[in-house]
Amino acid sequence: MAYYRQDTSKFLLDVWWNACKPFELEHIQQAMQRHMTDAEHGQYAPKVADMARMLVGTATDRALVAWGKVHDAMSAVGAYQDVVFDDPAIHAVIEDLGGWVKLCRADLKEVSYIQHKFCEAHRAYTRLPSFDYPRKLAGAADGAAQYARFGLPPPKPVVVGDIEKARQVMRLGSSGGKTAITTEITALLAARQARGELLPHSNAARLAAPAERQG
Repeated sequence: MAYYRQDTSKFLLDVWWNACKPFELEHIQQAMQRHMTDAEHGQYAPKVADMARMLVGTATDRALVAWGKVHDAMSAVGAYQDVVFDDPAIHAVIEDLGGWVKLCRADLKEVSYIQHKFCEAHRAYTRLPSFDYPRKLAGAADGAAQYARFGLPPPKPVVVGDIEKARQVMRLGSSGGKTAITTEITALLAARQARGELLPHSNAARLAAPAERQG
């Protein structure tokens, strides 16, 4: 701040300290150097937002990088194998778009539209403090069946990106998908069965039958 002839204070130092905690000192020094030598922004004293832009990029930057990973994996991995990316937002967005298999099998004419939708959704997810996402993106079921046909276990998910970050994505993600969906009749049956009011099969079937005929 002395270089920019700006006063500082304990409050300002606390703001900087808390904002920079997630980063390595070496990376912060490099980002500060890039800011000072930036022809457009370097004439002004740096703000926390300037460092964030240097260190992690803008939401648009991150969305485009994420789409690049996905686009490469669509052809390199394909629809038949499970895949785990190193970015949980990618998992959440792909499930919103219909899943990994649907994305891989999209018509080439739709790719530019899909990219636009992907980047918009990715920016939205990365702004959230937390969100649910599937721990892995499932490949085509018929692909796993081909391995079982020859008595072989299906291959492990293909990792795209940083291995340690991908492991964390798998560890923190949900196994049943991003969004739990329960119909009213299913919830009613589960609640009554939990209270011991009906048998697991016969009574449940009779209760569900009218709803199925109506639906």
